[in-house]
Amino acid sequence: MEAAIRLGLRHRGTTSPNPSVGALIVRDGAIVGRGITAAGGRPHAETQALLEAGAAARGATAYVSLEPCAHHGRTPPCAEALASAGIARVVSPISDPDPRVAGKGFATLEAGGVDVVTGLCADAARLAHAGHILNRRSGRPFVTLKLAVSADGFIAAPGPRPVAITGDEARSHAHMLRATHDAILVGIGTVLADDPALTCRLPGMAAQSPIRIVLDRNGRMPVDARMLTDSAAPVWIVSSEGSPVPSGAQAVILAKAGRDGEVLSLLSALGERGVNWLLVEGGAQVAASFLAARLADEIVIYSGEPVIGEGGLLPFASAGLAVLVEDGAYTLVEERQLGRDRLSVYRRATLARELE
Repeated sequence: MEAAIRLGLRHRGTTSPNPSVGALIVRDGAIVGRGITAAGGRPHAETQALLEAGAAARGATAYVSLEPCAHHGRTPPCAEALASAGIARVVSPISDPDPRVAGKGFATLEAGGVDVVTGLCADAARLAHAGHILNRRSGRPFVTLKLAVSADGFIAAPGPRPVAITGDEARSHAHMLRATHDAILVGIGTVLADDPALTCRLPGMAAQSPIRIVLDRNGRMPVDARMLTDSAAPVWIVSSEGSPVPSGAQAVILAKAGRDGEVLSLLSALGERGVNWLLVEGGAQVAASFLAARLADEIVIYSGEPVIGEGGLLPFASAGLAVLVEDGAYTLVEERQLGRDRLSVYRRATLARELE
């Protein structure tokens, strides 16, 4: 089951609005079929695993990281396909919250004479499918907030001016983060200061560059910005009604912010557009707004060796990293070395309960 979950993670960020599912078919202790949800969302993992297994699927066990689908779309339901292939047992940790499935896949399997086992590795499966679960239940994507912080706790020099904080290993890790998210978001201040491309620059992975999103209410986006001069991925501008949007970009007009504020309004708009996994890269005001709204689900910190000195820009505009654990809202879940830099991952304390 753990292997099926890890397999599904390989295509995370490429399958939305569908979840990236992993499926393994096992017979007599050997894996006879493997499948991952394909880029774009189809074909599904189960049908690919069945195709590889062929006749060996009859009497075998299928390990699937999420409940097999039960609805008719461009292809027949995976639950029906598994039963028709003669699969004897399906081990799947959690139900799919999509109302078109939501237990119907398990019921279809049982009606077809398949033994169904649930609950195994459920916590790992919920985290692997957190973007899908949050979108189906709350209408918003899973949010990863990423920051690179100097040895003295700043993200930029006075001005603010960008500073190279991390080394090659940390930068490669950050680009892998981009590849595993559907979209990446920055404020217009970051664009004006850095002119970033916001693409995945790992060898052979340019095609996995996420949708690039810029918060620009007042039409300040330069027409010659780097991200507008290439076609690596779409560019969306979160704009006000009537504000100019440069050629090559798509406008995202937010509905009036409700009682939960503008950040939730933004996430709801992105969720409606099929974004399950959102990476927020800056700047400090944007990071502060997500933190204040408690809508950053995971916070990834790269701590580097450079010292910026007095007057540097704090990670959350007026607050440093200590704010993450001051009120117990976030918990440190991972810490390790990446070359000369330190990786720290914080997770929102209430997330696990919301995914159950």
